[in-house]
Amino acid sequence: MQDLPLISQIVLYVLITLIGLYVVLIGVWQIKVLRGETMSNPDGSADDWHEQKTHYGIALADVLLACPAGVFGIVLIFFYPRWGFYLLALVSFWLVWANFMTTATSLRFEEPTLSLNWWITFPVGGFVGLAFIIWSIINFNSIYF
Repeated sequence: MQDLPLISQIVLYVLITLIGLYVVLIGVWQIKVLRGETMSNPDGSADDWHEQKTHYGIALADVLLACPAGVFGIVLIFFYPRWGFYLLALVSFWLVWANFMTTATSLRFEEPTLSLNWWITFPVGGFVGLAFIIWSIINFNSIYF
């Protein structure tokens, strides 16, 4: 990571902070869903696995795979950077897919008011994941070779 220009290092730390906050928030949210709580979304929908069993599967995948992989990837960046970058690249693809999928679903079926809370809950994670992927492509030689 020492080979990275200063601006790239700053952007990296901002991105891993955002990814860390996002995966921790998602993990806490999904643990509540797994415990059987109905969680209201800012678009008027609710994550209730009693009504839709897919919410249970998504919550289970987030809690057991995606969120721990995000936290572990951030830790690895400081001890074994190459492995941390590999893992965070995978987590970033998950953030892009999961958040743009939920954004599209929200827009299609819920017709939400696009409040700040809605933006943070749905598309921001996808943009953070996409930003990390773009950052990785720009700095590919420095982080993988």
